[in-house]
Amino acid sequence: QVQLVESGGGSVQAGGSLRLSCTASGHIYDTPCMGWFRQAPGKEREGVAAINRGGGSTYYLDSVKGRFTISEGNAKNTLYLQMNSLKTEDTAMYYCAGKLYDCDTGAWWQDGRYTYWGQGTQVTASS
Repeated sequence: QVQLVESGGGSVQAGGSLRLSCTASGHIYDTPCMGWFRQAPGKEREGVAAINRGGGSTYYLDSVKGRFTISEGNAKNTLYLQMNSLKTEDTAMYYCAGKLYDCDTGAWWQDGRYTYWGQGTQVTASS
């Protein structure tokens, strides 16, 4: 089992920045791929970014490329999502998720491929 807890959400003006954190506990090495997802009201959950643990490949939703950066902490039990130049359309609940296989096995952006989920943290960017 892996437990995931997100933090760092909040309200900012469009153009601002936030850094989300996800702290993992339990059998964290059961999840070689970690991802960030988001869900806005009335919309389906979508994959934002993913990373293969241990300095592996990273993957991004096209609309966040160049603005968001996914990374691991030095302690390897922490996942980050640095979000710059936030837009109003980035407003959503953001979730951290863990996958039992590496990101290259199957579609990293599909939420059904992830086994472990955090409770979410709200991000609001206003104009």
